[in-house]
Amino acid sequence: MTRDNLLFVIIGILLGFIAGFLLAGNIRQRESAGRAGAMTTQASQNLPPNHPPVAGGDQTAGEGGQQMLASVQTAMKQARENPNDFDAQLTAAKLEYQIQRYDQAIEYLLAANKIKPTDFDTLAMLGVANLDAGHFDAAEKWYKAALQKKPDDMPAVDGLCAALLSNGNAKDAEQQINKLAKIDPTNQDLAQFRNKLAELKSGKK
Repeated sequence: MTRDNLLFVIIGILLGFIAGFLLAGNIRQRESAGRAGAMTTQASQNLPPNHPPVAGGDQTAGEGGQQMLASVQTAMKQARENPNDFDAQLTAAKLEYQIQRYDQAIEYLLAANKIKPTDFDTLAMLGVANLDAGHFDAAEKWYKAALQKKPDDMPAVDGLCAALLSNGNAKDAEQQINKLAKIDPTNQDLAQFRNKLAELKSGKK
C-alpha cells in the first residue's frame, strides 16, 4: 500500500467514526426533545387552576426561569407535606423533569409508584426520566414494566429501543425495533435505530 493510499484509508476511518458519533448524538437529541414535549404536556395538565403554562427548553434563566423554580419549590413542598398524595408526587416529578433535574424527578416518580404501583403513566415516565438521566439499566426495567400494562404503546417501545441500544443489547434491541416497525411503520426513529443496531452487530460502538 502506498503512502497516499494509506492516508486515504485513515481519512476514511476518521470520517466513518465522526459520522457515527453525529448519528448517535442526533438520535439522543431527537428522542429527548420528543419525550420532553410529552412530559411538558403532562406537566401542564397536572398544574393547579390558573397556573402559568409550562414551556419546554431551559426554564431556569430570566424571569420565566424564576417563576418555574418557584413552581418547583411549591410542588416540592406539597409533595413533602403530602407523601401519600399521588398527584402531588407526580406534579413535583414533572416540574423537576422540566428543569432537567432528572434524578430528583425520579425520586418523586418512585414515590408515586409506591402509591400506585400499577399506574402505566408513572411506569412510562420512570423509563423516560431514567433514560434522560443516563441510567439505561433502570430505563430498560421501567419501560418493560410499562409495556406489561400496554404491550403496544408506541412511545414506550421507542424508548425501550433507545435504552437497549444505549446498553449495547443488540439482540433485544432488534426484537423491539421490529416490534416498533409493526406498530408504527413510518416512525422517524426507525432508520437511526437500525443504523445503530448495524453498528452494534459489526462490533462498532
